[in-house]
Amino acid sequence: MTLSTKAKDAYYYSDGWHQASSTYQISNPATGELLAEVANCGPDEAAKAAAIAWDSFNSWKQKTAFERSEILMRWFDLMMANQEELARTMTLEMGKPIKESRGEVAYAAGFVKWYAEEAKRVYGETMPAHLAHKRLFAIKQPVGPVYGVTPWNFPSAMVTRKAAPALAAGCSFILKPAEHTPLSALYLAELWEAAGGPPGTLQILPCEDPVPLSETLMADPRIRKVTFTGSTEVGRILYKQSAQTIKKISLELGGHAPYLVFADADLEKAIPEVIACKYRNAGQTCVCTNRIYVHSAIMEAFSEKYAAAASELKVGDPLDDNTDIGPLVDAQGFAKVQEHIQDALSKGAKIITGGKALSGLYFEPTVLSQISDDMKLMNEETFGPVAPLISFETDEEAIQMANNTPYGLAAYLYTNDLSRAFKVSEALEYGIVGVNDGLPSTPFVPFGGVKQSGLGREGGHWGIEEYLEVKYISMGLPK
Repeated sequence: MTLSTKAKDAYYYSDGWHQASSTYQISNPATGELLAEVANCGPDEAAKAAAIAWDSFNSWKQKTAFERSEILMRWFDLMMANQEELARTMTLEMGKPIKESRGEVAYAAGFVKWYAEEAKRVYGETMPAHLAHKRLFAIKQPVGPVYGVTPWNFPSAMVTRKAAPALAAGCSFILKPAEHTPLSALYLAELWEAAGGPPGTLQILPCEDPVPLSETLMADPRIRKVTFTGSTEVGRILYKQSAQTIKKISLELGGHAPYLVFADADLEKAIPEVIACKYRNAGQTCVCTNRIYVHSAIMEAFSEKYAAAASELKVGDPLDDNTDIGPLVDAQGFAKVQEHIQDALSKGAKIITGGKALSGLYFEPTVLSQISDDMKLMNEETFGPVAPLISFETDEEAIQMANNTPYGLAAYLYTNDLSRAFKVSEALEYGIVGVNDGLPSTPFVPFGGVKQSGLGREGGHWGIEEYLEVKYISMGLPK
């Protein structure tokens, strides 16, 4: 397959492929060139999708777990068979370096494979009865049609991390992909169809303005579950809207990840972990470290080595296998990086390396020192290749500074002290903690945050539980 013809020709995927009457443009952030005129869905398409999702749910849930599993496994096989084209699509629409895009496709397919297997592990329970003539059971059933909203920074993995467990559980799924990255989602729909996914079980509704479409689906009582990855601000809106019909909801929201580097760290091993954690996808992930806290005893050595490693990262064409950092996704994200750096410099920060805007949407990997708490980059996600370095003296001070945020998605630490590793990881108020590990994500572990970073967990057996309801059955036998 090549870049989806259906996507380029303004089709959306519902109970089949439909050509939209309205379109909007998708451009390549690396070159500015037009990639496609894609479907621009609105309230009418959303209302139809809800009806289709309800009908398809009532037939899809009747299939056995083994039947659903077989279709998911074929979807996984097709994703891996088309890994290069899926990766290329992703790189073209959002600028992720191609080597990272290939890794994301494998990661995305991993969720499909895991939940193909997990579909067959949705077990019930029997309980001892309090009366001799009764038998007590608890079974798990799919919650119903799901509305999912995914971000642009992981345009394949965030789709399958939500859709795969929902489909495995027996739910139908309506997806609104990010405005920037509908092509990856539409490609996945083509593969779902090719795998034998029944019409209406997975629907993809691209749109330029998500508000009218979302409002329609959020108000529809047939949509029983909402799953969202994105900003805390939008998450609050969806949380409030879900109350209208008491929808089950999962929210994976913003983060402001700290990385604590203790004095006993082996810098030759620690620095590559912190570099990978900071600059992956040009710093445009919700689990990238935003604040790097380094013990004062090693700050000078760390700063020198870290800045040298950052300056060696290759910025350039994301389709080049040697590129480490591609463009930022759009002008708004680019402007935010510039704003955060200028704000920091105006308040006393110093540039160790980088700090310059390059042509187009490219920005140098940047390292800053002499950071204060009142700087914007210490309170907001920069979502760019900017690393502030802050020193600390004691473990307690490091923990206090790390927890001094309303967010609680991911945190990291590097130490060779086993006791410290346990104590600090337990004290950090985050849903995910990487100990000597800057890239902890994998399909079979729980992913999610605390505080204002969200509700619920994705991945592993926790992920499919989000799409299931528990039903208690009390059976009385004739006396």
